[in-house]
Amino acid sequence: MINDVHKHRLAVFSCEASRYFAEKVVEAMNRMKGPEDPDVVLGGLDCSRFSDGEFQPSFSESVRGATCFIIQSTFPPTDNLMELLLTIDAAKRASSNKVIAVIPYYGWARQDRKDKPRVSIGAKLVANMLKVAGTDALMTCDLHADQIQGFFDFPVNHLYASYDFLFILKKLQKQFKDTLTLAAPDMGGAKRVNAYAKHLHTPVVICHKTRARANVVEKIVPIGEVEGRDIVIIDDIIDTAGTLTEAANVLLSRGARSVRAFATHPVLSGPAYERIDKSALSEVYVTDTIPLDPSKKELQGKFRVVSMAETFARMMLRVYNYQPISSEFPL
Repeated sequence: MINDVHKHRLAVFSCEASRYFAEKVVEAMNRMKGPEDPDVVLGGLDCSRFSDGEFQPSFSESVRGATCFIIQSTFPPTDNLMELLLTIDAAKRASSNKVIAVIPYYGWARQDRKDKPRVSIGAKLVANMLKVAGTDALMTCDLHADQIQGFFDFPVNHLYASYDFLFILKKLQKQFKDTLTLAAPDMGGAKRVNAYAKHLHTPVVICHKTRARANVVEKIVPIGEVEGRDIVIIDDIIDTAGTLTEAANVLLSRGARSVRAFATHPVLSGPAYERIDKSALSEVYVTDTIPLDPSKKELQGKFRVVSMAETFARMMLRVYNYQPISSEFPL
């Protein structure tokens, strides 16, 4: 319900790459609002493109005094990030009261530290650019590392796919009873998996991974009981799927009955679709923060898409009404 606690109207806009998601969010918001509240509509936003590759977003309606939610995931290409920045700038210059960047997938989040000499910290640079563009607050989902929130000089509303994934995991738990086991594909995912396991009271397997080089897995050794278990690998991102599929193949070779995966952001670059299609994975659950590639439809038989639209819609309404969101996420 939209409370009449202020006079700033709610305005929702979407850049081109996330319009599919924004339409579902607006539809969900209208189901949640009170009968006396006005309908939420996806506002008019045009993007003029020039022959040299430049583009210029512009609003086709007034945003003066409005609280603007601008939805755009910043997955490749980099045009998606640039379009978001230009749209935020346009909203501020059009006298909006507040601009909230809704970035379901926050790109460059894996560049969150200086892990070798003379490298950039992309996650911090993007945070700075959002600030300079005029962002007043950020809403995002499953950052690669929680501490990235400290890169921002404005409020961050951090959502989690756990709310949506737990419902499905509990169904799997009823199906497999005592054999369900959660797994982390590498040591970095141990904290995330332990949070799920604590809630579901299931055992955990940690896959110890060594890399030959970036995006190339050299060896994976599972730590924990695998034989006879129905294993679910939990991760935040699937990129090339090298780690995920190798972990699944190793777990099955060690005696696992079945292997599934849950991952929030389906980046799915390079040979990812082919690797998953040929792997030991029986199912791969992902969210719609990034759309699946329609040109790879024949390789998507194992994918199950879980929509985050209702979660984002509910949280956007809570933020608009100055209500807390932390109680909404059990993990």
